[in-house]
Amino acid sequence: MGLAGLIELGTGALILVGLFASIAAFIASGQMAVAYFTSHVATAGGIVTPITNRGEAAVLYCFIFLFLASAGGGAFSLDRVRTTRATR
Repeated sequence: MGLAGLIELGTGALILVGLFASIAAFIASGQMAVAYFTSHVATAGGIVTPITNRGEAAVLYCFIFLFLASAGGGAFSLDRVRTTRATR
């Protein structure tokens, strides 16, 4: 539980400021998938459907983070500032 909290805190902060946002979002997506299967599916007796095992939020965050991993940080991210300064 402590390691999961550190991963959520670290990746959340990186995504918030947009520094290495794609990598951080990919790690956060994987962490949410692991949390879903170890917490929601395991306690529901192997029921995989999110509406039945109350895991809607975990699945939603998993897919949101996966989208952010593919979309990147955006126009106002530190990644954009970092790459434009490197190309000058």
